[in-house]
Amino acid sequence: MSNANLRIVASLLAGLLFGLGLIISGMSNPAKILNFLDVFGTWDASLAFVMAGAVAVTFVGYRFVLSRNQPLFEAKFFVPTAKDIDAPLIAGATIFGMGWGLSGFCPGPALAALPLLADGTLVFVPAMLVGMWFARFAPKLKSPREAPGIH
Repeated sequence: MSNANLRIVASLLAGLLFGLGLIISGMSNPAKILNFLDVFGTWDASLAFVMAGAVAVTFVGYRFVLSRNQPLFEAKFFVPTAKDIDAPLIAGATIFGMGWGLSGFCPGPALAALPLLADGTLVFVPAMLVGMWFARFAPKLKSPREAPGIH
């Protein structure tokens, strides 16, 4: 099997494992998410354990993977290096948080819930795709350092 085919198979298996984890953990159930976010109402703390588990797995996984000289299917690692907190980051996080809080979905769990026809997925996923399409053509926000005349 060629390197390109192995990359596709590995991506497919990783996506299936991720989606299965989202479904098993309840992250694809918008009611469970909204209950987690309702701290002063019907709070469901179980997703805190899911998030803690995800952080632990990511911590160990990064240590293991980055101890290698190079990834299996690429010549080098592509790890984000940006550490700035700027207007695009704040705007994106705000829009993401508002959408998550209003709908109970974020993109990964929404796609995992789509085949289950969970309430709201048939509205959320098309709206998400339209938003992604529009975002490709929207003027990019610039951080103060990139704006003309500001140094």
